Amino acid sequence: MSSRADILAAVRAAKPAIDAPAPAVPSYDDAYPPDQDGLAALFTERLTTMGGTWHAPTAGQSIDDTLREALADKLGQPLDVNAVIASHVPEVEGNREIAGAPADLHDVDIAVLRARFGVAETGSVCFTEAELTVNAVAYLAQHLVVLLDPAEIVTNIHRAYQRDDIKNAAYTVFHTGPSATADIEGVLVRGAQGVRSLTVIPLAR
Repeated sequence: MSSRADILAAVRAAKPAIDAPAPAVPSYDDAYPPDQDGLAALFTERLTTMGGTWHAPTAGQSIDDTLREALADKLGQPLDVNAVIASHVPEVEGNREIAGAPADLHDVDIAVLRARFGVAETGSVCFTEAELTVNAVAYLAQHLVVLLDPAEIVTNIHRAYQRDDIKNAAYTVFHTGPSATADIEGVLVRGAQGVRSLTVIPLAR
C-alpha cells in the first residue's frame, strides 16, 4: 500500500461517526427593496456603475426599434448596415445562427440573449448553457444585448445560488457589465478582452 493510501485510510478511520447536517446559510437580503420595482431600480444602478446600460422600451416601441436606439451610439454604423447579429431569442431576428464551434462566431457584431435572471446586488445577468448554446458567444461578440424579465431579478448572489435552475445547470456564468481592465497605466479600458458594451432591455417573458 502506498503512503497516500495509508494516509487516507488513517483519515477515514479517525473520522467522527456523526451525522451533522450542513449549517443553513443566511440569505442576507433583509436590507434590499421588498418589491420588484425596487429591485429593478437597484439593478439598474449597479449595472450602470459596472459600465452596462439599462434601456427600457418606450410606450408602444417595438423591440427592433428599441434595439436600434440602444445601439445607435455604440456600433459606429446603422444597425441595418452589414451588422452580424446572432440572436438566440424569438423577439429579435438575427442573421447568424448561434451554433457550431466558437470560431464560427468570431465576427459577430451583436449577440442577443435572454438572461435566466438578474442580480440586484451586482447588476449581473445570469446565463446557463440553455441560453448560450455556444458558451463563447457572450465573449466573442462586440456588443451583448440581454433581454431580462424584471420579475426575474433576485436580491443577491446568495439568493441566486438557491435557485433550482442554477443547481440543475451544467454551466452557469454571471456577466456584470462589459469587459474591462484598469491595469494598463491605471486607465480603465472597456472591451479589452470581451464585449465592448452590455445593454439590458427589460422585457417580460
